[in-house]
Amino acid sequence: MKNPILKAMLLVVSLFFFSNFVAAQKATQKVVIKTFLHCDHCKECETCGQKFKTEMLKIKGIKMYELDEKAMTFTIYYNAKKTNLQAIKQGISKLGYDADEVKANAEAYESLDGCCKA
Repeated sequence: MKNPILKAMLLVVSLFFFSNFVAAQKATQKVVIKTFLHCDHCKECETCGQKFKTEMLKIKGIKMYELDEKAMTFTIYYNAKKTNLQAIKQGISKLGYDADEVKANAEAYESLDGCCKA
C-alpha cells in the first residue's frame, strides 16, 4: 500500500473493531452458583430438565449455563451490562432452586416433580 491515507484509515478501522471485540469480551462474566438438587437426574427429569432447557436462558443477560449435578452448581456466563449476580440468583430462585444464599421460591419449588423435592 503506497497511499498513506489509506493505510491510516485501515489502521483506524481495525482498531475500532478490535476495541469493540475487547469491550464485548469484558462484558461477559462467569460465576459459579451453588444450588441443591434432590435427585440425581435433574437434567433428564420431565419437569426440571425442560425448565433448564427453556427457562434458564430466559433469565435476562444469561448467555450460557452449565449444570453440574454432582457438584450441585450452575456455572453461568452472563452479560454484565444487562444483568447482575443478584438478579440471576433471583431468576434461579423463581425456577424453584436455591442459588447460593437465595432460597428457592416456595411456589416454584412446589411445582417441581416429587422426585426433585426433599
